[in-house]
Amino acid sequence: MAAKATFDVPQMQEYPIIPMLKPNAMKTAGPFIAKPEHQAPLGFPCELVENWEQKAVEKLGELLEKYRSLRVYLDACVRCGACTDKCHYLLGSADPKNMPVARQDLLRQIYRRYYTVPGKIFGALGWEWGKKLIGAKDMSKEVLDDWYNYFHQCSQCRRCSVFCPYGIDTADISMAAREIMDSIGQGQKYCNEIIGKVFKIGNNLGLPGPALQDTLEGLEEDVEFNTGVKVRFPLDVEGADILLVTPSADFFAEPHVDGLVGYAKVFHQAGVSWTMSSYASEAGNFGMFIGSYENMRKISLRIRKAALDLKVKRIVFGECGHAWRVAYSFMNTLAGPFDFLDPKYPVPQHICEFTNELIKAGKLNFDKSKNDHLKITFHDSCNVARATRMGDVEGGQFTIPREVIKAVCNHYYDMPAETIHDKTFCCGGGGGLLTDDLMDVRIKGALPRMQAWKQVVEEQGVTHLAAICAICKSQFTKVLPYYGFKLDQVVSVHQLVSNAIILDGQTEE
Repeated sequence: MAAKATFDVPQMQEYPIIPMLKPNAMKTAGPFIAKPEHQAPLGFPCELVENWEQKAVEKLGELLEKYRSLRVYLDACVRCGACTDKCHYLLGSADPKNMPVARQDLLRQIYRRYYTVPGKIFGALGWEWGKKLIGAKDMSKEVLDDWYNYFHQCSQCRRCSVFCPYGIDTADISMAAREIMDSIGQGQKYCNEIIGKVFKIGNNLGLPGPALQDTLEGLEEDVEFNTGVKVRFPLDVEGADILLVTPSADFFAEPHVDGLVGYAKVFHQAGVSWTMSSYASEAGNFGMFIGSYENMRKISLRIRKAALDLKVKRIVFGECGHAWRVAYSFMNTLAGPFDFLDPKYPVPQHICEFTNELIKAGKLNFDKSKNDHLKITFHDSCNVARATRMGDVEGGQFTIPREVIKAVCNHYYDMPAETIHDKTFCCGGGGGLLTDDLMDVRIKGALPRMQAWKQVVEEQGVTHLAAICAICKSQFTKVLPYYGFKLDQVVSVHQLVSNAIILDGQTEE
């Protein structure tokens, strides 16, 4: 029998504390490096290229010209310390290089060496004391190793940017570093393998069309058995009003699949025609995690093609945090314009917006007692909370999911105010970190969210945590047991909707 991996799980405290620093504690905690078969489909070199040091510096220069914000972020930091304790990985690991400012400095030191006047002068003269004085370093294998390990200990959650007085976005810096590494042949296996599956099959899981069709037919049978109502899970239906694009986790695992059942019940009860696409069956876009505009665009164009081929009028996205960020913030630029869709509807629209509109219009009926065995809190997913909006009011990304939950549940409680809304803590597995080779990082990164949840468990008797992000749900179901919780204490928001909705003609389960 293979030995089971053990991890150093940080202790939860009564109050959040800044840990005593442990230099280099996570220095070797990087993910598996991509193999040639993972690199090639994305247009990246299959192995570390010759003269990679110069190539990396040149790529940084290219990004500085392409993204004006990157130069601003690298120039603006005054090391004020406002971000120091805002990163969940710093709080969980105590490694000082997981301070946002220190992680930024890993790239900033190369920027200062090659793209500032003092760095060029001291570098040409070979004055090491001068380079040290301005915080500059030559590009080297040691630097590359730090980049690879620590920029893959950033979930790109952007919490630090909320507290930064200059608005420096560490996520953008992490994306830039990952793009540079991919360009010289040192990419991450997890992200790049997944992107390749989307290009080949259409979703992150590599689930082919016939298997997807079989899964959906099985869900139809389950719902009919449980409710007496034939609720359709349509695939590739031309002329449907709505194209649903959802994370592929919704097709195979709990609690994700229970959310998909909730979407279908809402569409059914609303009497709308809808479909999914076997060509673009994935809402997630890991191109964002690796900072690759080209790969983000290729994935987004699949959704555009599916919408055109199926002649739909609107696009609705399921419960996935980074999918919603890409859709809300970038999709029109990446794959637009979407002027072929019905202008009466938002482009795109989140499933929580869709359901909430029906609730407010009185078109859905619920038996809230069906969720009375649950006491719910809600986890604001990072990409939704800090990079998007829902609806036509400021803060809709915070209020709308909660309104949906409260419409179907009698018992709802928020976690502490300093840990929700735009100050929410990351689940610990976002940004391309949801891989078993980073399990130690994921466990440590979950600490602040686990502490906040523990507080409402003890004070309010909360039993379950609801989320609207596939990565958050997957992360929590894996790390909860390490903190004394049960993996089935995580639920989808539309799982709660599914429990409570009353369908026309429904029989008791």
